[in-house]
Amino acid sequence: QVQLVESGGGLVQAGGSLRLSCAASGRTYYMAWFRQPPGKEREFVVAFRWTDGGTWLADSVKGRFTIAGDNPKNTVNLQMNNLKPEDPAVYYCAAPTVPGPAYPYWGQGTQVTVSS
Repeated sequence: QVQLVESGGGLVQAGGSLRLSCAASGRTYYMAWFRQPPGKEREFVVAFRWTDGGTWLADSVKGRFTIAGDNPKNTVNLQMNNLKPEDPAVYYCAAPTVPGPAYPYWGQGTQVTVSS
């Protein structure tokens, strides 16, 4: 079992920045962020692979969001810049411990709100 703990959500003005962090209690293969906007389905945002630092970003956040891993702390940091009105959501950290498409471990979520 791996526990994931998110931190860093909050309220920011449009165009501003926030940094989210996700700390894992054990080793994972990927760490990813998903988000669920109000009234919408959960969607993929970004993933980070520990073995080689590979990253994948949703088109909607490319050029604005970056992810970096802190290996000794089993933590990833999601830097969100130039936040837009379409970015507000509950952001969830997720991770598998083995390669594959499934994410069996999820954090509790952290709210990101963007004011115009």
